[in-house]
Amino acid sequence: MATIQFITLLFLLLNINGICTGGITGSYVRKSQSSIDMPIQSFPPPSGYNAPEQVHITQGDHAGRSVIVSWVTPLERHPNVVMYWEAEGKHNHKHKTHAIITSYRYYNYTSGYIHHATIKRLKYETRYIYELGTGNATRRFSFTTPPRVGPDVPYTFGIIGDLGQTYDSNQTLEHYLLNRKGQTMLNVGDLSYADDHPFHDNVKWDVWARFVEKSTAYQPWIWTAGNHELDFAPEFGEYIPFKPYMHRYHVPYRASGSTSPLWYSIKRGSAYIIVLSSYSAYGTYTPQYTWLVQELAKVNREETPWLIVLLHSPWYNSNNYHYMEGESMRVMFESWFVQNKVDLVFAGHVHAYERSERISNVRYNITDGLSTPIKDPSAPVYITIGDGGNMEGPASSYTEPQPSYSAYREASFGHAILEIKNRTHAYYTWHRNHDNVPVAADSMWFYNRYWYPKEESSS
Repeated sequence: MATIQFITLLFLLLNINGICTGGITGSYVRKSQSSIDMPIQSFPPPSGYNAPEQVHITQGDHAGRSVIVSWVTPLERHPNVVMYWEAEGKHNHKHKTHAIITSYRYYNYTSGYIHHATIKRLKYETRYIYELGTGNATRRFSFTTPPRVGPDVPYTFGIIGDLGQTYDSNQTLEHYLLNRKGQTMLNVGDLSYADDHPFHDNVKWDVWARFVEKSTAYQPWIWTAGNHELDFAPEFGEYIPFKPYMHRYHVPYRASGSTSPLWYSIKRGSAYIIVLSSYSAYGTYTPQYTWLVQELAKVNREETPWLIVLLHSPWYNSNNYHYMEGESMRVMFESWFVQNKVDLVFAGHVHAYERSERISNVRYNITDGLSTPIKDPSAPVYITIGDGGNMEGPASSYTEPQPSYSAYREASFGHAILEIKNRTHAYYTWHRNHDNVPVAADSMWFYNRYWYPKEESSS
């Protein structure tokens, strides 16, 4: 009898302390070796003298009626014009917008001429053709603007993190393109991995932008800065953080009242998307902290029901790789996320996949000892998707047993799709890179925390 009482007591203690077995750890075993970068020769510059290259677009204002078109010319500053027109209908008059031009030096590298042109006052739900360059160097692309912002607007996002430029990276991107559902990409940081090469070889920034152009030139990528965008290297005289990233990737940060392109927000469809910087100051009174306080107060869930946050370093992570690196930011901001009923938080950094339960750890303070995450219907689901396929390889060492806050985890590469259906429901799938087929290894119906805060269950 005493033995049974002891076992019962031990079981209760294990559950109270939150170290009972959690959800599912995917049984698929990804190769453990690091992937290698594709050869530079795989992505040569386009033909033609001074041909525009590395073309990418992102949202250019807060509500989706503007687009920032960015590209590089390798030899001359001009032409710096983007021509654009409606693809269908009677109104195919050509318009033009001039770009601002920038360039930078990094150690022994000098960039080409980097162009950023903002096309304004576009029509919603309209396909546009745009053209860069002149003569035999002319290149033509297209994009489709989003629907007008509204509470029941269906819209589909792709999600990728820590992509890099390896053969595995290519498989991830090809699977996403074959999926054909994504209308806009949410990228959670770590782009080129140039800093993994001697002297942060900035040629790798050029090659990466050519590699992803087959997607970035045709649909907006919403950018988040990761640790591999820092490029802070005082050992060889580079003291400005984020120098290559901020020259190459412009975002509409001023439209949301931000003072830095490293944190900003946009509205798209029925979603309000907040981008945060894990590697910028976020303590009390800092610019990012002050901005986020004001930003959360602006969100109108009657207009944009889905509140989504992008950042790089995950707050909930049961992988030994980068374990608890996001803890200080979680302590600063998690209670705000719960109070404001954030629906989803996407992060990267850990080169594996993990989806949490709806949990919070906001009871904790330094003296009360209540430091265990618990289920919380007002909390976000935290998704780590740093599994794009970069050269550092998969992170396959998980803490055991699987903690109760972890619903699904797997050390594989892949991408995700978030299909927002209306103000209450969104369907989410994570697609594993597996045998050349984008297998949907994890899926979930998410219920909106503001309009339909019911408990969800994995499908």
